[in-house]
Amino acid sequence: MNKLGGSSVNKMDRKTIERNRRILMKDLCFKLTSLIPPQHSKAAKEHLSQLDLFDQAASYIKQLRERIEELKKRKSLLALSTADETNNSIKNSVIGLKLPILRFRELGCSFEVVLISGHKKKFMLYQVISILEGGGAEVVTANLSNIGDNVFLTLHAKVKVSRVGVDTSGVFQRLEALIS
Repeated sequence: MNKLGGSSVNKMDRKTIERNRRILMKDLCFKLTSLIPPQHSKAAKEHLSQLDLFDQAASYIKQLRERIEELKKRKSLLALSTADETNNSIKNSVIGLKLPILRFRELGCSFEVVLISGHKKKFMLYQVISILEGGGAEVVTANLSNIGDNVFLTLHAKVKVSRVGVDTSGVFQRLEALIS
């Protein structure tokens, strides 16, 4: 009796488990078909078999992957063309200017130094930093770029000791002497 009652319970459990699995699969298939846009469907979704719906979903996923690859290629091409345009605009803006160029801008207790030099007059980064530090400043960031024959150097510095300050006129004069 115990064995018969136990096996009938197992059959009921299996039926319940299978019914729940089918309900879950039907729900998942419904969710999948709801994600496929109507313009991608070849026929009304209600009249397609599950296999046809899966084929449509796979086709749509393949189409999305191809679109992603196409957009990645376009993005990289745009990034390259934008970089070229930026380089050309910088070159064009420097053409006609007398090099080297020194721009010194105070920003409260910090300041910015921008140096642009051509191929005729070159300076070394360590020389510029030592002039700034000799004047009482501490270099926070330095950015050095070469575009064509031109060297672009941008430095941000701050006052080392706020009570003493920075001899900005002396620093400016020493930088001018370096680049001239």
